[in-house]
Amino acid sequence: MGLAEDYITLDATALADLVHQRQVSPAELVETAIARLEQVEPKLAGMAEWTLDQARQAAHEPLGARPFAGVRFLLKDNMHFAAGIPYHNGSRIWRGWVPPHDSEMVRRFKATGLIILGSTKVPELSLTPVTEPRHLGRANNPWALDRTTGGSSGGSCAHVAARSVTMAHATDGGGSIRIPASCCGLFGLKPTRGRTPNGPYIGEGWHGAAIGHAVTRSVRDSARLLDAIAGPDLGAPYGIAPPDGSFTEAGTRPPGRLRIAFSSAAPNGAAVDPECRTAVENAARHCAELGHHVEEAAPSVPEDYFSWFLVTFLAAVSQEFAFAEEITGTRARRSDVEVSTWLCRELGHGFSAAELSVTLERLHRATRTIAGFFETYDLLLTPALASPPVRHGDLHPRGFEAALQGLAARLGVGRYLRYGPLLRQAADRAFRFMPFSPIWNITGQPAASLPLHWTPDG
Repeated sequence: MGLAEDYITLDATALADLVHQRQVSPAELVETAIARLEQVEPKLAGMAEWTLDQARQAAHEPLGARPFAGVRFLLKDNMHFAAGIPYHNGSRIWRGWVPPHDSEMVRRFKATGLIILGSTKVPELSLTPVTEPRHLGRANNPWALDRTTGGSSGGSCAHVAARSVTMAHATDGGGSIRIPASCCGLFGLKPTRGRTPNGPYIGEGWHGAAIGHAVTRSVRDSARLLDAIAGPDLGAPYGIAPPDGSFTEAGTRPPGRLRIAFSSAAPNGAAVDPECRTAVENAARHCAELGHHVEEAAPSVPEDYFSWFLVTFLAAVSQEFAFAEEITGTRARRSDVEVSTWLCRELGHGFSAAELSVTLERLHRATRTIAGFFETYDLLLTPALASPPVRHGDLHPRGFEAALQGLAARLGVGRYLRYGPLLRQAADRAFRFMPFSPIWNITGQPAASLPLHWTPDG
């Protein structure tokens, strides 16, 4: 094979091995990656910023025996900042602010030998399960350009799926690693709360719901990268015990006979597409054939669980606006953002400190009950999503709903939408697509999406 063929077939571990064996140089890898990136980006539109000059310079610096020496990487434009790369988070409210220092996560990425080629698109403020920001434009799914990449790590997943890079940074506050990994056919792991660092710019992402890692083409790449970046950063609000041994070694060890539960029923009662039910049933059958104990079961989730999650989500949106205004020194205007984003901000302003505190307490209590489920079972299998990737625009408000949202934003009465049907309609539309993922952000448990099923139409 030539290098170009190797580049689109091998995972990051294999490419790093070629560098370590001196069969290829980091400079050759970076030029191959740039050529591939430039080839597919016009169709995918997944990039937010390019840092090719910096990447070429880094490729000529000594990388030694680092685990991913010379491997190309993309940084999601959310939560974790890289010095010198303008930050948007899909929105004008950040006004292309340029961080002066790397976040701890980015510092650890670079310490593994990864070379960053640029940053990838997200929905505005990384709020939605589809990557269609008005500010920078939508990202397209490489398997079907008219379909969503998912969100919010949509740009990262598009380019990993298209083989521009072998893995890319991703973050997850309600499913934002697992949703686009599912849409794009990748492995996406959301680690346990506190397993990877959020600081120093972020104190606690989305009240403890958000955590960063990566989307990858192989499980071993995800494990090897997690070994390199895991551990709390200075002053982290959560302590977590290190694993027994490495994640990489764990991936090669037979797990023994596991107790596996599976369910294709959405916890919020949403309809689940037959293809998604087939996916989880096939996975359960495969696990049984491997010798595991498998039965249909699911943890009990309170009826109001998603409403509680929404309160914390909306409060976090208001927090994001305040953070952006503090750092950029510029007050956000309604014209800076999409109507739905502005309304989320207004709704967040409408909740009192007491309401947020009570809601967080309710979620933490529910977490105790859900955790009890895993005293009986080692693993729960569900669909990643309730439907295959939707077409662009399918989750946008339309008609009368869109008109009412626009009117509420113009009149400045967004915070009162909590008392009417508009908020419920908007939430139902999003949670119908992704009902399975937010629970594990609230509980803080690890969760992953695996590419085990293809629909008949590809």
